[in-house]
Amino acid sequence: MKKLLFAFLLAFSLSGYAQLKSPAEFLPEYGKQVSFYHELEAYFKYLKENSDYIKHDPYGFTSQGRSLNVYYISTPENLKNLEAIRENHLYSIGMTDKKPATAIEKAIVWLSFNVHGNEIGAAESSMKVAYELLNPKNTTTKQWLENTIIILDPCLNPDGFSRYGNWLRDVTGKNLHPGLTDREHMEPWPGGRQNHYAYDLNRDWAWQTQVETQQRIVLYNQWMPEVHVDVHEMGYNEPYFFPPAAEPFHDFITKPQRDFHNAIGENTSKKFDAEGWNYYTRERFDLFYPSYGDTYPSFNGAIGMTYEQGGIGAGRAIVMQNGNILTLQDRINHHSVAVLTAVETASNRKEKLVSDFKAYFKDSRQNPKGKYKTYVVKNDGKAEQLALMLKQNNIQFAYADETRKLSGYHYQSDKEKSFSVESGDMIIQASQPKSVLTQVLFEPYQRLSDSLTYDITAWALPHAFGIESYALKNSLTIKTKDKITAVKTVPESAYAFHIPWNNRTSAKIAASLLKKNIKVRYAKRASAFGDTKINLGDLVVLKSDNFQLQEFEKTIAPLLMEKNDYSVIKSGFSTGGADLGGENFPLMKAPKVLLISGKYVSPTDFGQVWFYMDQIIDYPVSIVDTDNLGIVNLADYNTLILADGWYELSDGQKKNIDDFISKGGKAIAIQNALSLFENREGYNLTQFATNEEKDAAKKQSDDDALAMRFQKYQNSERRYISNGVQGAIIENVLDKTHPLSYGLGDTYYSLKTSDKYFKVLKNVWNVAYVPANYKSYGFIGTNLKKKLENTVSFAVEPFGRGKVVYMIDNPLFRGFWENGNLLFSNALFLVD
Repeated sequence: MKKLLFAFLLAFSLSGYAQLKSPAEFLPEYGKQVSFYHELEAYFKYLKENSDYIKHDPYGFTSQGRSLNVYYISTPENLKNLEAIRENHLYSIGMTDKKPATAIEKAIVWLSFNVHGNEIGAAESSMKVAYELLNPKNTTTKQWLENTIIILDPCLNPDGFSRYGNWLRDVTGKNLHPGLTDREHMEPWPGGRQNHYAYDLNRDWAWQTQVETQQRIVLYNQWMPEVHVDVHEMGYNEPYFFPPAAEPFHDFITKPQRDFHNAIGENTSKKFDAEGWNYYTRERFDLFYPSYGDTYPSFNGAIGMTYEQGGIGAGRAIVMQNGNILTLQDRINHHSVAVLTAVETASNRKEKLVSDFKAYFKDSRQNPKGKYKTYVVKNDGKAEQLALMLKQNNIQFAYADETRKLSGYHYQSDKEKSFSVESGDMIIQASQPKSVLTQVLFEPYQRLSDSLTYDITAWALPHAFGIESYALKNSLTIKTKDKITAVKTVPESAYAFHIPWNNRTSAKIAASLLKKNIKVRYAKRASAFGDTKINLGDLVVLKSDNFQLQEFEKTIAPLLMEKNDYSVIKSGFSTGGADLGGENFPLMKAPKVLLISGKYVSPTDFGQVWFYMDQIIDYPVSIVDTDNLGIVNLADYNTLILADGWYELSDGQKKNIDDFISKGGKAIAIQNALSLFENREGYNLTQFATNEEKDAAKKQSDDDALAMRFQKYQNSERRYISNGVQGAIIENVLDKTHPLSYGLGDTYYSLKTSDKYFKVLKNVWNVAYVPANYKSYGFIGTNLKKKLENTVSFAVEPFGRGKVVYMIDNPLFRGFWENGNLLFSNALFLVD
């Protein structure tokens, strides 16, 4: 009787929505043509207005002003209690002290679609997934929702999705063109994969450099889901990929997380077997690098999973290698079945998911997994940006409020060392709710269970930020304070203002002052003016240089408020070092910057430079495509930036660049852009500085080739990576007297992502180079590791009256290598 009554009540409650339209009924071209972003939004608005099983939560906007949205999908009763469910969930894992009035436990499942804009099958399938969860006729999914709160984000990258979709609409007509040579399979530069600034949002979860990520992670931390499904597409010839993930699994991935992956594999394979769909598991997509949409949730206790459907470059339909035609509807169908199976699995395992999640956080607080229990970061200008990153990730930290002598692992020397904790040093305890994520980001060594990995293999924040840091094996009990306060007021009089050159804010202030035509000097000699100590690279704004300002102090001081460590100098007479009026404090030349874009330039690397100029330092940059370089007068600029790429410039274009440099211009060339200068007359950029080095390398190559004759084919991929590097941290010796190294510290740790190398160069300033027996972190192929000794990472070559800055490594990689941001600032502002 009770079952009959329940069925009657369910049917009654759904009767008003019995005719809910499917995506195909709402959008006439659904599954045949990419939807416009406003159509996707319109469909979800329609669902919200016609079902009480869905609730809308707009959480922000993209760089281009498009809305970012999630939709909560569950039973009306669960949605009514949504806030109580969220608060109880956070309270149960120690993420809030606010005890809820009622303890309602549900499985929290977050579904993320289309972080890469041109993977359109993901966003398109989000509509079908939502429909099947809400469809009044689908009683099975309604049973899942009794146990589950679904948080569905239909498109994480609306700008990229719109860029790709608008282009595809422009180039296609009524008839399909599945042949490979049609233009709908030839996406133009820069493509729709990335966001507005050409950043890959799927590599940005931990670093949160982009506005889309920053806003999403705020909401993510308010929910902390137990399951996160990240829906992607890959090359169109690939079968479908679903978990289990591939090795290497990070050591901190737990058995319950692995078990859920296996359950997903078993359940999804049954659905795909029934349809006769091709798929694979345990290959390519690993769980190691911490800033993906599967690993970041995993290090936050969730079951993080990547789902991949073949589709990139497929347009609306394409002929695959096996002769079958893959349609957009096929991609939607595969994704929908896989994602709904994940929801089903989570609902069926709700009790275990909830209990395992609580245990994960309890264990994290009481028994931190890693070797070290406390991290100490010395007071440093770059610590400001580190503090921001920690706050964005909800990682707890405080500042020491006393001095104490200790010993611990010293990151920079890679050994145990005595040191003093001083007031203002940052203290990060591993015993906290975000313990696992904290240790993943700070542990100096990450063990690789398999060297065949998908991404970079080292990222320790003390090296990325270039801050002296220590790790302690025990928890540290010390007096702390929540923040460092610095009260600055406008001085009545000043001979000069001193601005330490020690972080991105320094560069942003330099940019701001130069844009206002305020003259700025920088230090080429360490000096002292009473209590004010000036280090190499520090900025000085002299009243005598800026007599055009009516009220010098009232004009300059407000421009420096973002930099709490600036000071006022009362006299230009030094108490040590050089006077302010001498040659050791030259005027800074305002850069007039031209950045090359276009089809021969890596979109992401171009985007990293553009983002640095536009968002990090807010300084004007002109951008021109390589196709239009011939009509640009390079004499209008003094700085040319060549991001990583595969440049195919004519001899005439190269000659124009040579003339630009020789007449006093500066070129900054990053990674493969160095090919424009390598082995060319007048430049000293060669892979080997001596014939002996060249002959030794050739002999080694010949010896390796002879040894390969006896190798088996089966291990060819592993032998190949012995000559490569995915992304490892490598020690560099610095010429601390050169402006390119100012503010970087005693040693620079570079993130190497390419196997390209140059032995230390002749007749060039080798500002940062890899020494013999260098320290390294992460995977470097055994054959390559020895070759990298005595190779240059960053160099400056005079050429005529100008200079070329060679960046063999990319200091702006993904925007999170903070010491690299400062190095690039040196190249832009201080290398004259």
